[in-house]
Amino acid sequence: MPGMAASPKIFEHISLPSSIELHYLSWIQPNENESLEQYALRMCERVKHKNPLLLGVSFGGVLVQEMAKHIEVDKLLIVSSIKNKNELPLPMKMAKKTNAHKLLPTQWINSLDALALYTFGKGIQKRLELYQKYLSERNPFYLSWAIDALVNWDQGYALDEIIHIHGERDTVFPIKNLRGPLHKINAGHAAIITHAKWFNDQLPKLLLDEV
Repeated sequence: MPGMAASPKIFEHISLPSSIELHYLSWIQPNENESLEQYALRMCERVKHKNPLLLGVSFGGVLVQEMAKHIEVDKLLIVSSIKNKNELPLPMKMAKKTNAHKLLPTQWINSLDALALYTFGKGIQKRLELYQKYLSERNPFYLSWAIDALVNWDQGYALDEIIHIHGERDTVFPIKNLRGPLHKINAGHAAIITHAKWFNDQLPKLLLDEV
């Protein structure tokens, strides 16, 4: 599952062994007043295999955790994401109280750079064509729903045996706020794009218990 506003093209450089069959999930339009839990339940309908390995990036990592509450999963991996609401950065915690986040989608419609900074952090090269390639989900209703769902995520604990991969230079979800076991990588928030080689080498070990 890609991150907020992103398409599955962020995984285009990920190449795994043939024993791992890849299926890409895309964001669907949320319904009016739909909760993250309800949205996750609808997304589960798109998972056609039993006991899948679920991997989510950033806000997609939050979503796959909600999905794992509805279906049995073999493994649950999150990349550049958080495991509970306590790991949210302070500005997002403050936004929950002030509703300042509700202004963001309007800014993003007018500025692709602003959306890219929020989605990928400061580590990705600023190239407009790159943003347009990866950030395909820019519907204002979806963006409003997604940021509100993230800011108001109410999970107070980390799910059991979750595998968390995180960049040490992540500016969206700073690593200093995270707790529990981590697979650290010398990368920013866009690690899945910028460090595909690391993922191609390490993911099979994590997914197939070869560590």
